[in-house]
Amino acid sequence: MFLSPSDRARVAHEIGATVRLALPLIAAQLAAVGTNVVDAVLAGHYSAHVLGAVAVGASIWALAIVSGIGMMMAVPPSVSQLDGAGRRAEVGAVFRQALWLAAGMGVLLWFGVRHAGPLIDLIGVDPGLRRDVDAFLHAISWGAPALTCYFALRGLSEGLSMTLPSMFFALAGLCVLAPLGYVLMFGKLGLEPQGARGVGMATALVLWLEMLGFALYIARHRNYRGLNLGQRFDLPDPRRIRELLSIGLPMAITLLAEGGLFVAVALALGTLGETVVASHQVALNIASVFFMIPLGLAMAITVRVGNAVGRGDAQGVRYAGFCGIGLALLTQVVSASLMLGLPHLIASLYTRDAAVIALATQLIVLAGVFQFSDGIQVASNGALRGLKDTRVPMAMTLFAYWMIGMPFGWWLAFRQGLGARGMWMGLVAGLSVAALLLFTRFWRNSATERWRRQTSTSPT
Repeated sequence: MFLSPSDRARVAHEIGATVRLALPLIAAQLAAVGTNVVDAVLAGHYSAHVLGAVAVGASIWALAIVSGIGMMMAVPPSVSQLDGAGRRAEVGAVFRQALWLAAGMGVLLWFGVRHAGPLIDLIGVDPGLRRDVDAFLHAISWGAPALTCYFALRGLSEGLSMTLPSMFFALAGLCVLAPLGYVLMFGKLGLEPQGARGVGMATALVLWLEMLGFALYIARHRNYRGLNLGQRFDLPDPRRIRELLSIGLPMAITLLAEGGLFVAVALALGTLGETVVASHQVALNIASVFFMIPLGLAMAITVRVGNAVGRGDAQGVRYAGFCGIGLALLTQVVSASLMLGLPHLIASLYTRDAAVIALATQLIVLAGVFQFSDGIQVASNGALRGLKDTRVPMAMTLFAYWMIGMPFGWWLAFRQGLGARGMWMGLVAGLSVAALLLFTRFWRNSATERWRRQTSTSPT
């Protein structure tokens, strides 16, 4: 079936708009991964003991990050729908309630990270690491309120189709983190060496600098004028906060379910020896880096779909969603080609251990296989967020990951004797089911225009 000239022009316009939004977001996500790399490199140069403590602490902190980010994912579609509808003057009221939600979530995460002892015990951390793990978590916990407020500010800017600030502040934060972490961890400039606590302190300080810098930028830049952001002080509005929670809470649960799946896989494989654990970590790191590209695209798709919803443009919703999903598949062709074509070379960049390279090579091939499923599921989820449709997708991903992926992977790994390969086959199965369910839901909802009924009753 051939597209008419007008359809081709619409597709080209949509692809161009999505790419312009997505490139800064991809860079911002890669910078976020870079933060973990900086922390690990600094800790590794301090001592193996501190590296182990920071690795455990960072895993727990990652759960706080995905919870905060998931909750604040309610902001971009809420803002983009108002922007698309030409109701920019109402953005301020929504944003002020988002800040209340961010502040409350930040305090909860601060408390949770500081009292993560039961989770540390459940993981089975070496008692010798416990003191430094606690020191790292207590220090980094002070960054939790800044993290959630920063993502509220990012959500505002991205919902208005302004994504360059997200890239700028993420990269700036990464540049500040390395020297600041070095000074605090190793005790330079007359300070006492802080070890694991130092890298946690540096990360928390950078989060506050990023948040304050972003807030100042929004307050002073002309692009944000006319939004009524700071013209008045609003007390918490339960109605608006419930609306944001109805979108953000399912996303937070979805991200926790996905993060929890990979934590559970790592714990299960931890019983199979250090070679298996190291190989899994290498393959997972590669997959995580490549995943930042479709994730950035998904964030852009949310904004484009939300804009179309705000305009009441049913055809625009479909163009935004399907062009974005097509772009995600295109990026996955590149990542899959690299993983399937050069798995041994990629594994060799991480280690010289022949046994680790051999197993990691097999796992990287399996990661290459699920690139297409991963791209479809994250892009479809992004499109559904643009419709403010998050509760049913949450149930779909929980089913795919925990009822299909994890049980199937465990059965292959431990009952069929496939080890790490079996667990990764389970990941392939879970992501494939998620991709099928989420893509089908967007297809149906965009075709039947169910989103019209949802947004017509939305308080925002």
